[in-house]
Amino acid sequence: MPNPFCFFLTFYHYLPLMSILSVNNLSKRYGPIQALNNVSFDVPKGSTFGILGPNGSGKTTLLGIVMDIIKATSGNYNWLGHPGSEAQRKQIGTLLETPNFYHYLSGETNLRIAAEIKGHGQDDIHDVLKMVNLYDRRKSKFNTYSLGMKQRLAIASAMLGDPEILIFDEPTVGLDPEERVRFRNLISDLANDCIVILSSHIVSDIETIADEVAIMKSGHLVTKGLQADIIEEVRGKVFEFEINSAELKHFKEKFLVISTIRRKEKLLVRFIADGEQKGVTHCPASLEDAYLNFTK
Repeated sequence: MPNPFCFFLTFYHYLPLMSILSVNNLSKRYGPIQALNNVSFDVPKGSTFGILGPNGSGKTTLLGIVMDIIKATSGNYNWLGHPGSEAQRKQIGTLLETPNFYHYLSGETNLRIAAEIKGHGQDDIHDVLKMVNLYDRRKSKFNTYSLGMKQRLAIASAMLGDPEILIFDEPTVGLDPEERVRFRNLISDLANDCIVILSSHIVSDIETIADEVAIMKSGHLVTKGLQADIIEEVRGKVFEFEINSAELKHFKEKFLVISTIRRKEKLLVRFIADGEQKGVTHCPASLEDAYLNFTK
C-alpha cells in the first residue's frame, strides 16, 4: 500500500512557491501621461528583487501603488496571496523618498517618533542605530548629519519593528562613491535576514544585491528573470574595438555603444552587435550591457 506521507511530500514538492508580491496588470495614468502600462510580475518567496530602469520608467509609481500610497488606474496586487492590509504593511519597512526627519531633533528622537507613528515598540531603536553605524551620533541633530548619514537613519527607520520585507526606492541617489558602496554593503547584509525589494537606475546597486531583476522602460515591464538569464540575452554580443574620435558618430549609427574610454589618440569602444564581428575583441557580458540593450 502506498505510503500517504510519501504521497504528500511528492505533492508538496510540486506545489508552486507562494509569491511575496504579485502584481497583476497594474496601470497608472496622470492625465495624458501613462506612467504604468499593464505591468505584471511576481516576486518569489526567498528572493531579493531588483527593479531597474531609467528615471521616468515608472519604478517609483509602481512601488507607491503596492505600498498603497498611490491609487492605480487599473489592475491589482497582493502580498502573500492577500490584498494589502494595515496589519501586513506593519511587516514592511520602506524608504521611498529622500529622508525627511525633524531637522532640529536628534537621530534617536526622530526614530522614537517614527516608531510611535508606525505603532511599533521602541526597544530596538539602539539596535538599529548600531546596525547602520549611527549609535555614536544618536544624540546629534539631524541637520548635522551628512547625506549618507541621513540615508542610513532612513534605513534604521525602515528597520524598526524587525520587518519581514524591506523596500528601497533609489536609495543611493546623491551619495558620493564611498557612501554608495557603504550603503550597498549594508543593504546586502540586510538581505541575509529579510526580503529586500530595491529599485534603482544605477546598475551596480542592483547587481550586488538582487537575485531576480525586472527591467522597466517608459512604464512598461521590458523583461524579468534571474540576473544570469537576463545577461544571457547579450552573451556573445558584446565587443570592444579601437576607433578614431572622428569615427564615433558613424559608429553609433551602426551599433549600440555601451561605453567609450579615451586612449591617447584613440577611443576604446564597448558595443553590442548581433553576429560575428571581424577584427574586434569579444567581452564577457554584464548586467549593465543587458540593461542598456533592453532600454536604449
